[in-house]
Amino acid sequence: MPNPRLASRYAKSIFDLALEKNSLEETLKDMQLLSNICHQNPDFENMLRSPIIKGDKKLHILDAILAGHINNITKGFLQLLVGKSRESYLPEIAQAFITLYKETKKIKTVRLTTAAPITDAVKNAILAKVTGGLEGYSIDLTATVDPSLIGGFVLEMDDKLFDSSVRRDLKEIRSQFSDNSYMGSLN
Repeated sequence: MPNPRLASRYAKSIFDLALEKNSLEETLKDMQLLSNICHQNPDFENMLRSPIIKGDKKLHILDAILAGHINNITKGFLQLLVGKSRESYLPEIAQAFITLYKETKKIKTVRLTTAAPITDAVKNAILAKVTGGLEGYSIDLTATVDPSLIGGFVLEMDDKLFDSSVRRDLKEIRSQFSDNSYMGSLN
């Protein structure tokens, strides 16, 4: 069960500690690694959430997977989470840390989904348009390909969505035809 309040509190505490110890960038990489592991491996996330697997066993598994890949701050933080039986919230905490880092460093995440792969020149043109209204911010652009868009693109930033895809246009046309009251009166 997600608990954003708990996740943000823990994320803020490790963020402050990493900032104090001048290892914010290293801790960010650790949190990104943990987030990726959780999202790419459902079994790992299930292990974290399992009430059957004891805390010391979970710590042993975490050490085996992450040995040599994380700094001491993150390692101590994971021990704290397991000690307080909060390890099941690790995916949310890692994501909350990344979000907090981006807010602090004024980084906006932009997701660009296109129907076909695009060139760097097109990416840069879109990036230039997006950055025009965001003075003082840097942009973290993630580009993906989704052939179901048929054509065009979808741009997501914060809570805004700009859908300029052929798929959306076709849905809109279909909706207009199905809601056409004039056509209904002819039948």
